[in-house]
Amino acid sequence: MFLSDTFSVNERGHLTVGGCDTIDLAGEFGTPLYVLDENKIRSTCRMYQDSIQQYYHGKGCALYASKTFSCKEICRIVQQEGLGLDVVSGGELYTALEAGFPPERIHFHGSNKTAHEIQFALDAGVGHFVVDNLTELHTLDAMARQMGKTADISLRIKPGIDAHTHEAVMTGQIDSKFGFALETGEALEAVRAAIALQNVCLKGLHNHIGSQIFDVAPFQEAARVMTNFIAQIKKETGTAIEELNLGGGFGIKYTENDQPVPYDAYMREISQTIFQNCEDLGIEIPYIYMEPGRSIVGEAGLTLYQIGSVKHIPNVRTYVSVDGGMTDNPRYALYGSEYTVLAAAQPDAPATQTVTIAGRCCESGDLIQEHIPLPQVQPGDILAVLCTGAYNYSMASNYNRVPRPAVVMVRDGVPRLAIRRESYEDLVRNDV
Repeated sequence: MFLSDTFSVNERGHLTVGGCDTIDLAGEFGTPLYVLDENKIRSTCRMYQDSIQQYYHGKGCALYASKTFSCKEICRIVQQEGLGLDVVSGGELYTALEAGFPPERIHFHGSNKTAHEIQFALDAGVGHFVVDNLTELHTLDAMARQMGKTADISLRIKPGIDAHTHEAVMTGQIDSKFGFALETGEALEAVRAAIALQNVCLKGLHNHIGSQIFDVAPFQEAARVMTNFIAQIKKETGTAIEELNLGGGFGIKYTENDQPVPYDAYMREISQTIFQNCEDLGIEIPYIYMEPGRSIVGEAGLTLYQIGSVKHIPNVRTYVSVDGGMTDNPRYALYGSEYTVLAAAQPDAPATQTVTIAGRCCESGDLIQEHIPLPQVQPGDILAVLCTGAYNYSMASNYNRVPRPAVVMVRDGVPRLAIRRESYEDLVRNDV
């Protein structure tokens, strides 16, 4: 039942997260409510850092993928744990800088960076740009030249790997909006173009094959393909690629059916592939970056909802309607993503009914989960959707003018507010 060691049951029989009673949290902070366990986040960050030290002899760094969940507090936490940061927009960059994150430890991604965002990043002293296309490459070079700067870059490469995941989150195949394709020769042309420019410095290559992947083999194959490409670049251009970013995408346990590989096992297996292939190719082992995001915050979080109504439709289904929905978690509507749902006041109670959890938006597709087992529940009860730390707050919206929920961080049984709940005044703040 408990997919993560952050969840438990206390002496009152209530579900807890990070030592905090979820019923008490709902009463104190209201619902819907995102809750994340800081200790769980920190322990996963340390696991990545320790595994890099062990398997790469310290010649690498984990970059937290902030698109997963971005706010000032999470930036502070990952900075304290020694990670770098991956941002994909001016907004994520601004958040990191406001939190005091060192710009030299930030890598700026994104498939269509605007000139304004590039300027902002150059002004801020961002340490690394991951270049997606030739237009961006030449724009960055020209803007850096105007400022008398040289920008360190990696090129995003599509390695042509089948990641065995949902097609909506596959990113490494040739038919993808991201990066330069290897199969067509586009990637090598981009390398030659970058080498010829004066105000960008080609430091590395980047690839990301997809998300929520439960198999080590695609990552190993990507490592082989990318190190082979590094050897090809050295042979054909004489340029030594010093860095290799293998992205993220490690799967987490949303339900009992999910069987992710332990994260340090990913790191061990991939390191063995890199070391062996580099030795076979006669090239230097590059500095390795990884970009975990979901695996750092996903299992550390849950979302609490209050039931508003229970509607039985004979011989059809039972709808349990909650005070949130696709505005705070659109992943079921987008991907059909599965979650584990518990009655927070009776998580150990046997399931006696099959229900559909419905959101409050005026959309038939506004559902959190369908056909899931629950004990008997009633209006006013609190439901907990587990493992929502990733891609929930970050994808939340104000559809139907619904305010976004608050985010509470808990540590050793003590909660604190990380993001305030939006008010109606917030909704009209930018209206004119």
